[in-house]
Amino acid sequence: MNAVVLAVAIMLVLSLLRIHVVVALLVGALTGGFIAGMGITDTITVFTEGLGSNAVIALSYALLGSFAVALSRTGLPVLMVNKAILLVGKEGESRKKSLSKVLILFVILMISSFSQNLIPVHIAIIPIFIPPLLHVLNELQLDRRLVATVITFGLITPYMWFPVGFGGIFHEILQTNMKDSGLTIKLDQIPTAMTIPSFGMIAGLLIAVFITYRKPRSYETKAISASDSEKAAYTKRSIIIAVLAIAATLFVQLKTDSMIFGALSGIVLLYFSGQLKLKSSDAILTEGMKMMSYIGFVMIAAAGFAEVMRETGDVEKLVKDSAALIGNSTSLGVLLMLVIGLLVTMGIGSSFSTIPIITTIFVPLCAELGLSVMATIALIGTSAALGDAGSPASDSTLGPTSGLNVDNQHNHIWDTCVPTFMHYNLPLIVFGYIAVMVL
Repeated sequence: MNAVVLAVAIMLVLSLLRIHVVVALLVGALTGGFIAGMGITDTITVFTEGLGSNAVIALSYALLGSFAVALSRTGLPVLMVNKAILLVGKEGESRKKSLSKVLILFVILMISSFSQNLIPVHIAIIPIFIPPLLHVLNELQLDRRLVATVITFGLITPYMWFPVGFGGIFHEILQTNMKDSGLTIKLDQIPTAMTIPSFGMIAGLLIAVFITYRKPRSYETKAISASDSEKAAYTKRSIIIAVLAIAATLFVQLKTDSMIFGALSGIVLLYFSGQLKLKSSDAILTEGMKMMSYIGFVMIAAAGFAEVMRETGDVEKLVKDSAALIGNSTSLGVLLMLVIGLLVTMGIGSSFSTIPIITTIFVPLCAELGLSVMATIALIGTSAALGDAGSPASDSTLGPTSGLNVDNQHNHIWDTCVPTFMHYNLPLIVFGYIAVMVL
């Protein structure tokens, strides 16, 4: 049994059985290392050494969570909720309620998408925007599985398709690693090659919206935090300060390429403006860190898991064993490479980190199968993106859960991971396959 396949399978099965994701990652890593012959002691050492690679991300999310809670003291979330309530309409106005659902879903989709390119803050936007809207979503009886699916679409599709923001990073990593593996490509070839696979994401979104989750679902309206009953009233001044704090956070983040110092700048501005009182700041910032700590711990554990998977050497072995099965069958080769990409990304939780792992092996294999340059780009890009949706350790699923589960009514695995896996990974395999075969 291939160690990587077994480790990922164990991690996923344990997660589906509602075992905590961090525990599932630990058990999966230990099992994979042991099966690969590393021994328990060496596996633990490698896992521990790998933890640090995601420490910066974990601290970034913790500070962004603190900034989100501090920002709520300006009254901005209350203003957002009040405006959203105007969309709901009176009881019995079914047509207006339907239009309200469409509009709110569209707004959530746009904000999620813009967080990848126009205002590249990634999942940091979720704890600021989603929790205040939960009771509006409850009023509309919107299925939170649908909302999670919409958010995940916005977090993934833009970087797959558009070469700006996080998409620019994804495309540059793809170009650099393909060049290092012996195939030079132009950046402007990537969006064209990724167009058909991106249509797969769109197809999955449409299925979720119009078929799977179109029925209403009821939730209990609860207080989302200890301070929920102390909602801050907003004034014109407080909203201006909130906007300035967000602008400062984005400006510093873009200038320093650091989410940590971006969040810190927003917090400092709220301090000096007087919106964040010194005597209550410790409790407020701690509350925000708690809100995002789950994501941080999972990301750190996922880094250790990924390091063990790399150290086993079984990713390369998996590809070589698959290549032996392929023979001269291009069709089978393409399908197996897509499945390998899905397994790797599901395990380590990052499509950006998957590219360096698979490119060195996929590029020569694609050449051997006679695939064109555009087909090779589509195959590697799709293989990397596969698994970002549905992975218990991906920030594209952890982010939506962090916003939708603040009242403990949204399960990470069954309400975020399973719906996004079904609606995005399966269409991505189909549309990615079509792209490779026609390009």
